[in-house]
Amino acid sequence: MIDTTGTDIPEGEERLRLDVEDGLGILTLCRPDKLNGWSWESTRQLGIMADRIRFDDSVRAVLLRAEGRAFCAGIDVTAPGGAITGRSGAERTRNYYEGIRWVHERFKVFATLPQPVVAAVQGYCLGFGFELALMADIRIAADDAVFALPEAQIGVAVDAGGDLRIARDAGAGWAKMLALTGRRIDAATAERLNLLQLTTPLAELEKAARAVAAEIAANAPLAVQGIKRDIDAYADTGLAEALDRTAMTAALTLTSEDSREGYAAKAKRRPPSFEGK
Repeated sequence: MIDTTGTDIPEGEERLRLDVEDGLGILTLCRPDKLNGWSWESTRQLGIMADRIRFDDSVRAVLLRAEGRAFCAGIDVTAPGGAITGRSGAERTRNYYEGIRWVHERFKVFATLPQPVVAAVQGYCLGFGFELALMADIRIAADDAVFALPEAQIGVAVDAGGDLRIARDAGAGWAKMLALTGRRIDAATAERLNLLQLTTPLAELEKAARAVAAEIAANAPLAVQGIKRDIDAYADTGLAEALDRTAMTAALTLTSEDSREGYAAKAKRRPPSFEGK
């Protein structure tokens, strides 16, 4: 179900596009018709793109952006191969655990790129989209941006460490407030919580984010990359161990009856009835 070995991206199946211009790697989420919804294939392509960026000396900084009216509205439930199977509940849980660990490994390559990443966020930034933005080093958002981790509302855990990164940047209380309720917040609130470094009118988002990325790219690469590594070493202490617990929690909840009920209720636009099983 998950292509863990392929490195080619068929024409017409691009989830992300990479362009290199003037020292910047411009990484664009390019499925605006799907609100840039995330999938296993999106994760695979993110890993491929991150590997290309990592070893490209012409890329001094990365601009992460998205086409359309949303940065990323979360999981694309219409994507093929969405659910992991198994011959038993235990095997399915094990397979989900390994699948989520694989996702974490791809995301780690992106989050630990030597080049700093500046994210430009507009519109919906939900679920996996919010988690992806939180992996950037600097986040700039349009004033129409909306952020949320809605996973608990459909019976699953936060998969990729977004709640952990919110705890790091905004404190454990706010991480719990957002992840346990699924509540949406606007750009002004996200900036107040230190989850954004800058907000701007939508019309000025691209220019503002590109200017910050270009400012970083103009500095000495070895110094810039060393500074990023040093700060991350301090800020991310304990993150690897916590992400392993996250993978198991995600696997258990994704194979639960509550998650089936949550997804079914969302599809039918009715309140879910969770039983804790």
